[in-house]
Amino acid sequence: MNTPIRRLAVLVFAMFATLLIATTWIQFVQADELRDRPNNRRTLVENYSQDRGPILADTTTVAQSEATDDQLQFVRTYPAGRLYSHITGYYSFTYGANGGLERSRNGLLSGTDDSLFYKRIVDMVTGTPPQGAALELTVDPKVQEAAENALGERRGAVVALDPGTGAILALVSHPSYDPNELSSHNLSEVDAAFERLGEDPAQPLVNRAIEGDLYPPGSVFKLVVAAAALESGEYTASSTLEGPQTYTLPGTTIELPNFEGGRCVSSDQISLADSIRVSCNTSLAWLAGQLGAGSVREQAEQFGYSQSVEIPMPVTPSVYPAQVSAAELALTGIGQHEVRVTPMQVAMTTAAIANDGQQMNPFLVESARDSDLDVIDETDPRPFANPISSETARALRDMMVEVVDDGSGAAAAIPGVEVAGKTGTAEFGSEGAAHAWFTGFAPADDPQIAMAVIVESASGSWSGQSGGTVAAPIGRTVLEAGIGDE
Repeated sequence: MNTPIRRLAVLVFAMFATLLIATTWIQFVQADELRDRPNNRRTLVENYSQDRGPILADTTTVAQSEATDDQLQFVRTYPAGRLYSHITGYYSFTYGANGGLERSRNGLLSGTDDSLFYKRIVDMVTGTPPQGAALELTVDPKVQEAAENALGERRGAVVALDPGTGAILALVSHPSYDPNELSSHNLSEVDAAFERLGEDPAQPLVNRAIEGDLYPPGSVFKLVVAAAALESGEYTASSTLEGPQTYTLPGTTIELPNFEGGRCVSSDQISLADSIRVSCNTSLAWLAGQLGAGSVREQAEQFGYSQSVEIPMPVTPSVYPAQVSAAELALTGIGQHEVRVTPMQVAMTTAAIANDGQQMNPFLVESARDSDLDVIDETDPRPFANPISSETARALRDMMVEVVDDGSGAAAAIPGVEVAGKTGTAEFGSEGAAHAWFTGFAPADDPQIAMAVIVESASGSWSGQSGGTVAAPIGRTVLEAGIGDE
């Protein structure tokens, strides 16, 4: 073989080897990366063309896939629209599975979860079109609708739980959005809707019940401080606290007033029970100082602060500050300074009190079923923690009953039903603006529902929205819906 032919043969061999290596690299090494690229239209079409499983609340279908005549074969629709948007999330050809269960349970809904492996094999052998699993929610539609309607056009959130199991009965965040606008096959309209929602300063895509910028809890945090006092063994419901008209924050000349500047009771001393009943600022600030930051922080963490929770969407951990001065400690006693919470955390705290001191893990999906309606996944109620004793729980329950019967939560009263509750008015910013809180459970002697509601301040300054006047009536409506069949 002469030299030119030999050189040509080497070149051809090198080119063939390069092609073989490149093909092998693409097909095996880079396959997953290329398939998962957001702009891989073939994968997008393949995934979106699958029949995703429905999401159901009792007998109400809140998400489903409907067959179409176009290339994508199915379109994801949400018959209840905004009502369940922060529970379902949305499934979009352009933006994929986002928010809510569409994202956190994508494997089950799409049919790719390991629990459906054998079902996929059977479907392949029999030629049955693959279908995702159906998710059955714990949500009670009448409680969800009551929360939605009671919150109305106001910004805020409502969470309702079954205190005995942790099942989520309602989860509402306002403002909400229509997931149908993001799942349409009109991609230009989807892009316009996504851009509009993303630029909206009210942040309708944020689930305020479990994430986002956390809220100062205000006086609903007084339940945690009271729990710490009772658990210490040094205080009872009748213990006397210092509760003057104003309290000088330690190490400062700053005077902390009570709500609207008045006295809590006729004297400068007040019982722990009355402090909760009338939501006394000065006595709880004083009490926090007596307990110490370590005691209050430990009690908060036993209720779930700083801990991760999944429902199955992740819940942003609530926060009690790591370091506080004596003055800041006093402010945390009334749920101010840097104490920050989700409405879910407040509802979990109240549910623990309702459940005799045992806190259950909150969950949103009761079961998942394959296309043959066989259960492939089921959530069993399980304890999350035991933050307080049964004795402490009963003492707090009695205090919360007095809040509604003869205190700041009177607007949450339900005729013929004993209601336990706690109001909160949480200041934020520099102009004295305040969010309105209410948390409670009913019936107090046999709790069927525990809940928390926050109504965000309507303006950047104080506008009269106290927990007792704004949030407590919403709480009453939600509690009534939860005990409607009792």
